[in-house]
Amino acid sequence: MKDIYDIVREFRKRRGERFALATLVRAQGSSYRRPGARMLICEDGLTIGSLSGGCLEEEVALRARGVLETGEPLLVSFDTRKRFGCHGKIDIFIERVAEKFFVDIANDLDARRSHTAITRFCKNEFVHEIHPPIRVLIFGEGPESAPIRKLSQSLGWQPLEIVDPNSLSILHDEWTAAIVKSHKYGRDFAALQKLLPMNLRYVGLIGPRKRRDQLLNDLLDLGVTINAGFFAPAGLDLGAETPEEIALAIVSEIQRVFGSGSGFSLRDRKMSIHIPTECKTSAR
Repeated sequence: MKDIYDIVREFRKRRGERFALATLVRAQGSSYRRPGARMLICEDGLTIGSLSGGCLEEEVALRARGVLETGEPLLVSFDTRKRFGCHGKIDIFIERVAEKFFVDIANDLDARRSHTAITRFCKNEFVHEIHPPIRVLIFGEGPESAPIRKLSQSLGWQPLEIVDPNSLSILHDEWTAAIVKSHKYGRDFAALQKLLPMNLRYVGLIGPRKRRDQLLNDLLDLGVTINAGFFAPAGLDLGAETPEEIALAIVSEIQRVFGSGSGFSLRDRKMSIHIPTECKTSAR
């Protein structure tokens, strides 16, 4: 989803300009990106987003110049078995899009609503559900905070540091995660007491198991329910030790949860490395 967030951000800087939008609408066999991948092409040649591992973006941008000039959309097919190394076939639809397309997406994302983007091409309809960025609530200070924030931002997420759990006033949604890491029992207890009833998909607690068990026992005594979204100790088993490594382990676990991944090495995966996306193509 980061591509679309970057595209909307660039659109906001260039209101009034003409844009071409290239959308990967179909994929057969293996491909680096899956349906829903998008690339924005600006009048000055700047591109935002990607459609592959970098092997066909230049050609798509070149084709997009004609689309910008004529306004006529174009469907381009790439047989990656012959020209590239992905061993598949992808269809990319290039169109000149109206400003309203970006405005509607931006408004929904700002309101933290999912947006249904519909692309019509060659008597087909491609439907893509675009969800708001993952928002990561960070409770507590410490050396992990900066790398967690940096990694989150690099993924297009929205990290938000919370000093006092009782001051939390934002409305949570299904794209909200939380990390509790004050390393102080009382503050962690207060944060978990506030967070766990929200039934978030991810609440991670940094700290040893013994301290976790004590916190859980005290929370259960107060009637706080512990659900499957509670991860403690937080993070994937990456052999992490430094603050940066710990941040990577935690951010990776959040990605696994929200991306519905297994967390195993792709080498050991028996199926395609890509999971189904929230996209569908149908004939009208």
